[in-house]
Amino acid sequence: MWVRCNPNPVGKETGDCVIRAVAIATNQSWKEAYWALCEQGAIMGDLPNNNAVWGEYLRKHGGRQFLLPENCPQCITVQAFCERYPKGVYVIGTGEHAVACIDGDWYDMYDSRNMTPTYFWKVS
Repeated sequence: MWVRCNPNPVGKETGDCVIRAVAIATNQSWKEAYWALCEQGAIMGDLPNNNAVWGEYLRKHGGRQFLLPENCPQCITVQAFCERYPKGVYVIGTGEHAVACIDGDWYDMYDSRNMTPTYFWKVS
């Protein structure tokens, strides 16, 4: 089920989906996740929302990445992913968006149920 969630400290609805998803999945505040990703980005010489940056951050914190089929009919939606993985904490990547999935619910500013993930990180 979709859980409307925007941990942005001033309630902005901006292009910060990676920060929101990482914050939710790692049980950090938005600011904690933002600064941690900025630090990782500085180490790697890249922006904090770059896939390699947030992926490395999750990897350093015990996360494991898995790929999903990109081509339909084998592809699945965010909702189908969350139904398929009803236990655990994940960050789902669609290539253009990131969303946290916790115990079968997806946490996002808007209902992203119909987006097609291409990979995910198992956080715990």
